[in-house]
Amino acid sequence: MAGRVEGKVAFITGAARGQGRSHALRLAEEGADVIAVDVAAPIPGMDRFYEGASADDLDETVAQVEALDRRIVAVQADVRDFGALRDALDKGVAELGHVDVVSANAGVFQFGDRTEEVDEDDWDTVNDINAKGVWHTAKAVIPHLKQQGTGGSIVLTSSTAGLMGTPNVAAYTASKHAVVGIMRTLALELAPDRIRVNTVHPTGVNTRMIRNEATYRLFLPDTPHPTDEQAEEVFRTTNALPIPWVEPVDISNAVLFLASDEARYITGLELKVDAGYTLK
Repeated sequence: MAGRVEGKVAFITGAARGQGRSHALRLAEEGADVIAVDVAAPIPGMDRFYEGASADDLDETVAQVEALDRRIVAVQADVRDFGALRDALDKGVAELGHVDVVSANAGVFQFGDRTEEVDEDDWDTVNDINAKGVWHTAKAVIPHLKQQGTGGSIVLTSSTAGLMGTPNVAAYTASKHAVVGIMRTLALELAPDRIRVNTVHPTGVNTRMIRNEATYRLFLPDTPHPTDEQAEEVFRTTNALPIPWVEPVDISNAVLFLASDEARYITGLELKVDAGYTLK
């Protein structure tokens, strides 16, 4: 039986690990080939929050996709650098023939300061990657999709922070709200070309972005070195469903649905995979 995205090519940013790798694997399981992009290098200012992805992480994504007998073109590129991102996509399309699905997933998380205390460089880093990087991804891929004339699906990764205010996370919250604005605009602009554009909005996801001591201290400020067990107990209270976080594959299943023909008439949707977080 054919997979749900059989014969399609998916362009995924932030694909070296976490949600991005999960998206690559889930789409590959359902028949897609992959163009995988990640900066795969340290990002100045981010190391005080959590360790970034590496070239070895991107290599591991390649190995796991190839183990599924799917093709993958992986390129190190920074979504803040439009030229490099476009070149990476062009390389993938040249090798794989076309592009049909886009997962603008690359993002970073900075937190802890009240809005008036946020460092200028931190604000720029977060918004340049999370919002401008999404715009760059769309800007690079839209000409391909239009020229092909076969429609397509663009899925932008936002967050629960793209739907509601989040204290002490101003830069991230602003960037993820911006992603929704980009989605709504693109959904209208691209509808005549049968290109659908939607957002996914995860609650906390079991990746290194939240599974680290710096993030734990955001929720446990009076605990010098919070443990996984302590963090899990607190995170469990943030969602309506009694779970601390969702798994990357839970977001990947949403991306897969939006990428597939099952969602052929869905555009402009803010799809929450949030365990009821935004209800509280």
